[in-house]
Amino acid sequence: MADTTPIRRALISVSDKTGLEELARALSKRNVELFSTGGTLKFLIDKGFAATAVEDYTGFPEMMDGRVKTLHPKVHGGFLARRDLPEHLAAADKHQIKLFDLVVVNLYPFESVTAKPETSFEEAVENIDIGGPAMIRSSAKNAASVTVLVSAAQYPAFIENLEAGNGATTLAFREKCRLEAYQRTAAYDAAISSYLAARANQKSLTLNLTEAQPLRYGENPHQSASYLTQPGSQQVWKQLAGKELSFNNILDLDIAIRLAADFEKPVCAIFKHTNPCGVATGDNQAEILQQAMDCDPVSFFGGIVVFNRKLEKAAADKLAPHFFELIIAPEFEPAALELLKAKKNLRLITADFAQAASAAVKDLRSVPGAGGFLLQDQDLKLWEKAELKTVSKKAADAATLADLEFAFRVAKFVKSNAVVFAAGGRTLAIGAGQMSRIDSIRIAEKKAEDAKLTLKGSVMASEAFFPFRDSIDTCAKIGVRAVVQPGGSIKDGDSIAAADEHGMVLVFTGMRHFRH
Repeated sequence: MADTTPIRRALISVSDKTGLEELARALSKRNVELFSTGGTLKFLIDKGFAATAVEDYTGFPEMMDGRVKTLHPKVHGGFLARRDLPEHLAAADKHQIKLFDLVVVNLYPFESVTAKPETSFEEAVENIDIGGPAMIRSSAKNAASVTVLVSAAQYPAFIENLEAGNGATTLAFREKCRLEAYQRTAAYDAAISSYLAARANQKSLTLNLTEAQPLRYGENPHQSASYLTQPGSQQVWKQLAGKELSFNNILDLDIAIRLAADFEKPVCAIFKHTNPCGVATGDNQAEILQQAMDCDPVSFFGGIVVFNRKLEKAAADKLAPHFFELIIAPEFEPAALELLKAKKNLRLITADFAQAASAAVKDLRSVPGAGGFLLQDQDLKLWEKAELKTVSKKAADAATLADLEFAFRVAKFVKSNAVVFAAGGRTLAIGAGQMSRIDSIRIAEKKAEDAKLTLKGSVMASEAFFPFRDSIDTCAKIGVRAVVQPGGSIKDGDSIAAADEHGMVLVFTGMRHFRH
């Protein structure tokens, strides 16, 4: 294998034109002969670059709506011919096969297309690329002589390598590109097989995960860790500033994005150890931030703050004096970004909540002690309206129903056993992660007392049913006016009787939200 290979001829066929003009300029500067197809060819010519249509080279036209255009021996022979074997070169010469030194291909956007709920099966099938993976695999096989690029993210490193090599790439660079090429086709095939498996109601998931970034350590310093993604997958978040994310930061980031994506109204939530310690909704961003902090003024220190609307300067002013690990929003006002970036360790993250809400991503967890994995759908629904029932004699007015819905929605994101006390679109106390539900209530009551917040007149949500009436009795002593819970206990009658004795509203949702 030659350590360096000059780039004299390139075939470019991409669906994503990001960075293509800069790449073509770097190649044209070195008089690289360009071949291309369809929309990529038009793009290059419109930008003023000389390029030859692949169909003019092969003498075989594109057909069948572009399904057949590069599946030709004169294309793949140009990728696969070994430069060190005279018989390969003689065959290429005999059949007038040009040798390609660079292949630039990115695939039809199957992953992003099928992530949209409205995508039809026919549209999904048309976004299964055939010629692209074939070209990637052929050229990657011959990395001894051929450089293959499968993502616009690789272009800057390629151009740097090309410039450093005076128009040639190094073997080390080509080997790196080969690995990335096969990782991309593996991920692409995995996405297709997973989509088809889901359509056939098969409980299987094919993944090809690669390290997106190394982490200093895992949950604890003695555990090594990495953040992995599927090559080609669209990441819903982007870091703008601050230290690198840790393992624990990413766990918090995940649940914070999920909660924010679950709310249509403007929301602010503060998380600590993957549990919300304060959530509020409303149109005044600085005010709902203050309400979220007031819910647990001790625990928010060192927490993660998420907003599902652009972060405003007024809210940034309230955030700046305090210590937080992460601040997440769909975007930042320039003045807010400038202020918060001054805190060099504070991690600032933008997130696409609409993409997060619509992504058809399964929840996959490892269970190393049991020697396997668990796969489930995400917990996306709040309740089925037909299942929602007021089981107490006292009915709920519109304001009470709104408070119950808010509290129950927050409870979805609290570790079981979970209870949430709320009123007026804000949490007043949260009890999380206890072995007994009554203990979660007592902890929440103590937190409200410490925060100098009254629970009298509030509502309470529980993410699972009450096994006994003691939770209703305790809520009545606190002064709670209404309770929402899934129902389903063999002693539901006792809880209903308790609610009626205390003149409380009790609503059953028929849907449980355990979070372990």
